[in-house]
Amino acid sequence: MPQLNLPLPLARAVLHPVFRVMLNKTLPFSVQRALMDLGAPLQRAPRGTHYEKVRLGGRPAERVTLGPATDSATLLYLHGGGYTVGSPATHRALAGYLARETGCPVQVLDYRLAPEHPFPAALDDAEAAFLELIAFGYKPERIAVGGDSAGGGLALALAIRLRDKHGLTPAALGLIAPWGDPNEIPERTRDLVINKPWSRACAAAYLGAGDGLDTGYAPLLADLHGLPPTYVQADKSELLHDQCTRLTAKLRAAGVETRFTETEGLWHVSQLQASLVAPAEGITRELGEFLRQALRPAQTRSIG
Repeated sequence: MPQLNLPLPLARAVLHPVFRVMLNKTLPFSVQRALMDLGAPLQRAPRGTHYEKVRLGGRPAERVTLGPATDSATLLYLHGGGYTVGSPATHRALAGYLARETGCPVQVLDYRLAPEHPFPAALDDAEAAFLELIAFGYKPERIAVGGDSAGGGLALALAIRLRDKHGLTPAALGLIAPWGDPNEIPERTRDLVINKPWSRACAAAYLGAGDGLDTGYAPLLADLHGLPPTYVQADKSELLHDQCTRLTAKLRAAGVETRFTETEGLWHVSQLQASLVAPAEGITRELGEFLRQALRPAQTRSIG
């Protein structure tokens, strides 16, 4: 059970004004980042979670563990935030829950953010991190890649780059409401968390002078054949639900083993509030179980 089980209507009422203030196009990204880091401690990790600052692929990162953890497998986690905000600090609690469920270290990468570092900086950092994990001794099939929102899109783009450039396949992808195509303009103005003006500003900042049709920027446009078993979750109320539905259909058409979980009554990346809301903890546990099974040794794996 979560450390504090708020009723869903109360949780939504509390979070709505927080996100309206924090993810606001009129605020400089530096201010948004500071606000997110300031509020991060309110999202509590499971008791016993340990954080260690490390370097990965030339970038700062946090290695998150909880209790005895196998060193033969790991999860590379790419945080969300529209490629402009977010950090290992904002995702410590979620990483703690995933470390608990997988029994593996979770490596949360502090990849470079736009607009200071537009595409493909984040993807280059994610690629370098994955390759360094291999250099550390992890086998590619014992490294899962996860991410939420923009981080979910980045995880998908990373898997495509690893396939095309290196002939490598991770153990699995765990995607929470992945932003697979930042070119798309939502029909609605907002959901509980995301609003259209902010998301458009993030998309422009990340693209910079790049090509919007580059599949590293918009991996939903790519050929998805040969990708590893993939978990996708989205709430029916969120702006990215349609993208997630189409991504799932395209993955399945490409022969990728795919699990799609649609929730109703939660919100965009509610897994960040797993310590506050029981249904959010439930879907976080589901993602962790999917990744745990994928990270088992080949002779005992139950998926893939």
